Amino acid sequence: MACDGRFTAGHAQLCRVHLDAYDLLTGQIATLDQLVERAAEPFDAVIARLVTIPGIGPRIAQVIVAETGGDMARFASSARLAAWAGLAPGDNESAGKRKKAATRKGNPHLRAAMVEGAWAVSRTASRPGARFRRLARRFGRLNIKKAAVAVAHTLLCVAWAVMKDDSDYAEAGAGYYDQLDHRNHEHLVRHHQQALARLGYQIALIPPGDGKPPPDTDLGSPQPPAA
Repeated sequence: MACDGRFTAGHAQLCRVHLDAYDLLTGQIATLDQLVERAAEPFDAVIARLVTIPGIGPRIAQVIVAETGGDMARFASSARLAAWAGLAPGDNESAGKRKKAATRKGNPHLRAAMVEGAWAVSRTASRPGARFRRLARRFGRLNIKKAAVAVAHTLLCVAWAVMKDDSDYAEAGAGYYDQLDHRNHEHLVRHHQQALARLGYQIALIPPGDGKPPPDTDLGSPQPPAA
């Protein structure tokens, strides 16, 4: 109905031009996909392990292998690989003070692929996805691209470990950082409790929301250490 009364023979000719161009490009893409698949056959085992990482699909895995060769012997550490890909923080130091700096220049193809993977993993219930959301909240909506670059760095480091150890990715779950925060909280409590005890204080720990300290407990007066 949208074409009724206005779709002339000239419009049909223009549509045919666009459809022919679409068919040509689609055919070329299919041909290139077949060439890439054949070239990647020797690395099928490596690609199969890489796709176990959240956010990394077959195409990104192929880019990683194509750009790095799939051999991590040339990269002594994950930090070296991240720097080579342009996903490591820049170095801007003056008078002994480190200042903000953009990421270093590196391999643009690998960097773009890993950032694409970071955006994809942001919607998953995985440890990298949880990291993306935590960083996005910290940086704010205006700097959410920084979170994508940071998670791209994380994904590339994971990919380095997967290729180096020849093992699948082990998912820690979306609650990994919440559990880590809980363990850090308990460690912090014990640290301060022991520090105050060394100073001779008697400590009564009262969880939040449990009310006031017992009336016979004086938290403000140090007690002399035992002889």
